[in-house]
Amino acid sequence: MSAMEPVIRAEGVRKSFGDAQVLRGIDFEVARGEVACIIGPSGSGKSTFLRCLNALELIDSGLIRVNGESVGYTARGDQFIEWRPSQFAQFRRNIGMVFQRFNLFGNMNTLENVVCAQVKVKGVSKTEAIANATYQLQRVGMGAHTQKYPNQLSGGQQQRVAIARSLAMDPAVMLFDEPTSGLDPELVDEVLEVMKSLAVAGMTMVLVTHEIAFAREVADSLTFIDGGVVVERGIPREVLSNPSNERTQRFLSKVL
Repeated sequence: MSAMEPVIRAEGVRKSFGDAQVLRGIDFEVARGEVACIIGPSGSGKSTFLRCLNALELIDSGLIRVNGESVGYTARGDQFIEWRPSQFAQFRRNIGMVFQRFNLFGNMNTLENVVCAQVKVKGVSKTEAIANATYQLQRVGMGAHTQKYPNQLSGGQQQRVAIARSLAMDPAVMLFDEPTSGLDPELVDEVLEVMKSLAVAGMTMVLVTHEIAFAREVADSLTFIDGGVVVERGIPREVLSNPSNERTQRFLSKVL
């Protein structure tokens, strides 16, 4: 991949589930080190698009490239051959994904949750995995909770462990799907502070979020999606203060 090529590039991405066309030709780019926020109403296709970036959903047409690599398919002449399971697994090692639900293993403590994938997926030694897990947990403010189990942690603490687990895999890109939507209001800030620190450190991130203030303060770009299409994209402060599209204006009038 050339230095100028975006880390993520989507062109004309379409995705349907049965007769329901969810994505209708999405174009989207993210540069290295960029924080890109995606907003939009419920059911607009935001989360589906994020899952397509990580090949958790395969697109019907169009193209997604991450680090210069076509996602989900290998081009052979005029044909596109779907990846083998091993190719999907290899690709996802480099893409961190944080969901609304924390998906921690309830039978493992905090440290073990962060160690597990490093050993089983990346094949690193347990000693190295423990050292990295300890560092990542300290990084997200969970260094004092390594021996606690998920049911002993608050929602915000569990989400920070989930972020540490993704960071421990040394991803090229971090994807966040409404990471604060399931949290009580008083727990939201602690997760947002972790994401702000990642932005300062230069992590390439794509966030589907309803945290408009966070998008205004931290994001480099803001994309508004509705009805499976990109309605508007630009610098967050400009989009939020002076949206050019009438649909964006109506949406923001209800959430600001």
